[in-house]
Amino acid sequence: MLAVALGLLVAGAYGAGDYLGGRASSTSSTPGVLLMSQASAAIGAIAVALAFSATVTTHDLVFGALAGAFNVLALGSLYQGLSTGRMSLVAPITAVVGSIFPITWGIIEGERPSTIVIIGAIAAVCAGALIGIAHTSERTDGAGVAVFLAIAAGVGFGTSFILFAKTAHESGNWPVLTARISAVVVVSAGIMVLARRQPIRFPQGRDRWVALAAGALDVAGTTLLLLAVRHGLIVVVAPVAALGPAFTVVLAWAILKEHISRLQLTGLLIALPALMLIATG
Repeated sequence: MLAVALGLLVAGAYGAGDYLGGRASSTSSTPGVLLMSQASAAIGAIAVALAFSATVTTHDLVFGALAGAFNVLALGSLYQGLSTGRMSLVAPITAVVGSIFPITWGIIEGERPSTIVIIGAIAAVCAGALIGIAHTSERTDGAGVAVFLAIAAGVGFGTSFILFAKTAHESGNWPVLTARISAVVVVSAGIMVLARRQPIRFPQGRDRWVALAAGALDVAGTTLLLLAVRHGLIVVVAPVAALGPAFTVVLAWAILKEHISRLQLTGLLIALPALMLIATG
């Protein structure tokens, strides 16, 4: 199914981008990383929007802008969570919360998932709980804050997903462009407020390129997400796209050597097939 294939590409782009954003945020201010990454994403969005013909309305531009605002607020929460808490805690929780929102909206809009989809959704929620319990028992410093940030990120991503889905097919990739512009405006406003209280550290040296690469992956993921939504039901696309944090966890384990407990591993092993059940159902 094309929607599933596109969803997996979205997951890979978002997962790798989130990992890079979290890495850059560990040595620089999260707002500084966001501004640099979103500026990079905005430049990429201009090229994507102009590459294809489209018939765009004010409705599409507004919903794209709102989606971008929610998306960047979610990214801010996620990057901060990834930098202050363990990646293997924050990423899966964000995935579960971020997938439940669009699935619920799809049901409200009239989509009727099969029994397999329902089973997969329940399993995904249970997996998220197991992952949280694993870290709580380990008494990881900052775990409570990391969980809060992960939930906030999931809500933001889920809301932006719904807003993108409400844009018309004929609008092409213009909603992606207004989303990136909106994101830059939101981050810039936030930096102006925060700069009065504390200095903003922008990425330097290698971290600068890491932040730019995160932005490039972000706009790639958003573009693919829009295509995926327009080629399949939201209850199919959302959970597949939510597999992104799985890529983040794998990168954190492979590169940063983050420890994954047995209980957490059980949660991850349940989460991945659960999301696939939702997708294939």
